[in-house]
Amino acid sequence: MTVATTDSLLSLDDVHRARERIGGRLHRTPLLRSATLSKRVGAEVRFKAELFQRTGSFKPRGVLNKLATLTDEEKQRGVISISAGNHAQALAYASALEGIDALVVMWQTASQMKIAAARGYGATVDDSPPDIPAAFEWLDQLIAESGRVLIHPYDDPMVMAGQGTVGLEILEDSAEPPDVVLVQVGGGGLISGIATAVKAMNPDTRVIAVEPELSRAMHESLKAGEPVTVAPRSLADGLNGPYAGPNCVQVCTALGVESVLVAEEEIKDAFRFLYGRMKLACEPAGAATAAALLAGRVAVEPGQTVAAVVSGGNVAPQTAAAILAEQ
Repeated sequence: MTVATTDSLLSLDDVHRARERIGGRLHRTPLLRSATLSKRVGAEVRFKAELFQRTGSFKPRGVLNKLATLTDEEKQRGVISISAGNHAQALAYASALEGIDALVVMWQTASQMKIAAARGYGATVDDSPPDIPAAFEWLDQLIAESGRVLIHPYDDPMVMAGQGTVGLEILEDSAEPPDVVLVQVGGGGLISGIATAVKAMNPDTRVIAVEPELSRAMHESLKAGEPVTVAPRSLADGLNGPYAGPNCVQVCTALGVESVLVAEEEIKDAFRFLYGRMKLACEPAGAATAAALLAGRVAVEPGQTVAAVVSGGNVAPQTAAAILAEQ
């Protein structure tokens, strides 16, 4: 599954055009202050609650923007993608809005709740592959056989631009530009879009990628200066991308995106914090940014402002119950 690396980086204009294409079909998610966490870290902390977005994550932003750029002939061929769950649901939802046939490749160990949700939104889900590597191989074969158009989960510039609308909203809903923006990272599409918007409008803002120690594709790619393949195995399944996209690595490198890692127990602690104190029933993936703050992985100065993305909201009840029971 490849998307040709773009010669020109994303621009703020690309993100603005994405918002025009998306129109009023998505929620304007809130920016919620945490008094408890603000006091603990000595900075003003606000969470961009993308778990309240349609389908439970930021993903429809990028998918809707990409689908809006397809030709009629491409739409008639249908679309295809691969996903651990949130992109699958977004593609199913957005394709149904556009009247496009969608096929999503998942795998047998993916969240059964997310598989069922993608089917519920109207997509055909092929979950025959036993694991992630097999799923990517099967996807390539299906693309060649079916002629469907690939809607990449994160590395397509149009998808990245759509995700960048999260950054626009953070800036517009903040009294002053945040000093630090924290974004959880799987493949890198969200942070690429957010960094494009935020750095264009406020170059001094630090944009920081947060990943699990057990799923660190972007972290290793930024160190290497090129995409690095990893074997992800974090409980935060939404962040278990096997590699960061070449376009994403290019954008993040050019914009000086920083990177930090969080441990599995830190993700669980943050999950319990968000659930208990913020009343945010997010996935483990959505708790990664709070984990970075609670564990002191990000250095913030007294009085600074921090905006942290929380996405998504498709946690299985069994997973939530197990983490909460560990308290």
